Amino acid sequence: MRRRHGGSLRLVRGVLLIGLLALLLPIIGVICLRWINPPSSAFMLTARVQAFLDGDHRYRTEYHWVDLEAISPQAAIAVIASEDQQFPYHFGFDFNSIRAAVRAHEHGGKLRGASTITQQVAKNLFLWSGRSLVRKGLEATLTLAMETVLPKERILELYLNVAEFGRGIYGVEAAAQHFFHQHASGLTAQDSALLAVVLPNPHQLRVDAPSRYVLTQRDWILRQMANLGGPAYLRGIESP
Repeated sequence: MRRRHGGSLRLVRGVLLIGLLALLLPIIGVICLRWINPPSSAFMLTARVQAFLDGDHRYRTEYHWVDLEAISPQAAIAVIASEDQQFPYHFGFDFNSIRAAVRAHEHGGKLRGASTITQQVAKNLFLWSGRSLVRKGLEATLTLAMETVLPKERILELYLNVAEFGRGIYGVEAAAQHFFHQHASGLTAQDSALLAVVLPNPHQLRVDAPSRYVLTQRDWILRQMANLGGPAYLRGIESP
């Protein structure tokens, strides 16, 4: 009986240790992100594996890291206007947007996402797609860690570099080169708004063949960018 009890105890300890490591390793990764630019992301690796399993040997990952200073301010304000207008002010979670999404769903609307830029960085870098409670719990933990450890400027820089703008196209530098044949520093307000439109679903919404919906959303984002004050709005996230 004692041997059985001892074996069960070791098993429980082993499971707890694995769980603790699974939680600590991503948090250590978040701390490293303050100084180290990620060479890849969980989403990039997953897409590459999926393409391999599908036998798609033509699949390529386009990813070129650039510092925030080398990205057009228009691109930065466009993703904020489109994805997370309260980004400078919240601590990783926009509870007003979450409540609005829930209320809209209760009144018959389609359940829409209310993820902040920080949450999307956490998901893209470390996690996988899906709506499981485990993934959401890990995402929340990583989001809090990022908001605690990283300046807002760094979080925005990470997002602009790892967000997917088309199949295999990650970051605004790769997107600018692929779609507009220029560097991210040269993106105009219209280019930037068009890129921001596809962020919720870059596999169906196209930058290079924009539908009427995409063009309508681009114009909406341009108005939001102007309402926010344009690139001057970014001063609210600059590190002291």
